[in-house]
Amino acid sequence: MQTLFLSFSTSSLFGSTYSKHCTQGRLFSRSGLLQSHKISCILDRTHDMSNEVNPDAQKEMKLWGGRFEENVTATVEKFSESVSFDRTLYKHDIMGSIAHATMLAAQGSMTADDRDAIINGLKEIERQIDNGHFLWRTDREDVHMNIEAALTDMIGEPAKKLHTARSRNDQVVTDLRLWCRDAIEKILLTIKHLQVALVRLALRNDSLIVPGYTHLQRAQPVLLQHLLLAYVEQLERDAGRYLDCKERLNFSPLGACALAGTSLPIDRFMTAKALGFTAPMRNSIDAVADRDFVLEFLSANSITAVHLSRLGEEWVLWASEEFGFLTPNDSVSTGSSIMPQKKNPDPMELVRGKSARVVGSLITLLVLCKGLPHAYNRDLQEDKEPLFDSVNTIIGMLEVTAEFAQNISFNRDRIQRALPAGHLDATTLADYLVTKGLPFRTSHEIVGKSVALCLTKGCQLLELKLDELRSIHPVFEDDVYDYLGVENSVKKFCSFGSTGAACVAEQLDFWVAKLNIKN
Repeated sequence: MQTLFLSFSTSSLFGSTYSKHCTQGRLFSRSGLLQSHKISCILDRTHDMSNEVNPDAQKEMKLWGGRFEENVTATVEKFSESVSFDRTLYKHDIMGSIAHATMLAAQGSMTADDRDAIINGLKEIERQIDNGHFLWRTDREDVHMNIEAALTDMIGEPAKKLHTARSRNDQVVTDLRLWCRDAIEKILLTIKHLQVALVRLALRNDSLIVPGYTHLQRAQPVLLQHLLLAYVEQLERDAGRYLDCKERLNFSPLGACALAGTSLPIDRFMTAKALGFTAPMRNSIDAVADRDFVLEFLSANSITAVHLSRLGEEWVLWASEEFGFLTPNDSVSTGSSIMPQKKNPDPMELVRGKSARVVGSLITLLVLCKGLPHAYNRDLQEDKEPLFDSVNTIIGMLEVTAEFAQNISFNRDRIQRALPAGHLDATTLADYLVTKGLPFRTSHEIVGKSVALCLTKGCQLLELKLDELRSIHPVFEDDVYDYLGVENSVKKFCSFGSTGAACVAEQLDFWVAKLNIKN
């Protein structure tokens, strides 16, 4: 038996056929997205009849097989089938077929009775799939032909009218756009969930100063809240990219048929409206050939994954003994099979690692599309698995990062003991000299000499006596000590968006209001 074990918080977009093996899972109603929190799943791929073809099932003539005298070989059929993964699209395929049948009836291409029989049959098939009672057959190749053939078995001749004025070419890309639209909505929800977790973490750590780094070297003191809100800002840009992607993909290819449109009377505006699209795509060749929306989606996923990876890297460093700034709770940590003292921040290491997987999916699609002529090519069947995997992975990364953020604490004593190292107030001292009328480059040189003196004496800038400072330059006065030390340094920051307490408070107020965070 082939099984897959999921041991940390994740999400699946595989649909309800997997849900019966998962604890604490629930279905996302409209799109069939499976949302799960803190689940431990065993996805059993051998005993779920909804996921496997009956090997004894008698093969039937392909729906496209009228001009063929022989069936494809078993090897070709196994290599070519896509139902093993594109059945994820079943809800969207049925949604598109219902809209198409409704339009055909309105245009007089089928009777109202045929339309009703088709719609009722499709809804029954959807119920069977939801309940795990539908038999997926690889000899029916893909999700579209499985549903259409099952509909024909169920209602007979009227089902054969459903494919009037459409092709699997426009059908699959319609399904894919609908699926991506719902997936983006799910990702936007998980991004907001992580943003809320980070803002709440910031609110719990008021006034905590930490070392700020550039080049991974001590730079200037910053409020921890300021650093946490930097992640929130990144995520907001990520959300904006998803919204832009959703706006551009929300155009209907349905009715473009194979590539040239149709000579039959159809109303593409009617189906576009029924499916919630902005409008039908203007060019039928572009409609079936375009996968820009998938590339853009995976690009947005990749940028989000890189942001999460950078956050993961920082928190993994901070949880190390060398830093000691952060301690994860046991509930989001793992141990070692050989070293009993170990406590590892594994979820964030996996976030860092899985970013490579998301970026790899984007590269797969870029390479897949780069050499394809117009219009549809079978190569495009290979767009789905990287897409599905990328979406599942990015949702899992977002969810587990939020879970981690809710279960960590920052070690104030350790951080405060670490703050004196690195002369973090040096730049503020240079700013002090500027207020005394010195050019910044001159001030920079003077502070550099002051730091050198500290290194010789083994002390901090705050510990230098006034006469020692005046020996470097006579401009120093007693008020210099209002600028020295990390607390005074942070207090002096006042520019918009800076780490000054008042500025950070404004930033926090903005995000609390925007994310509608309640106490």
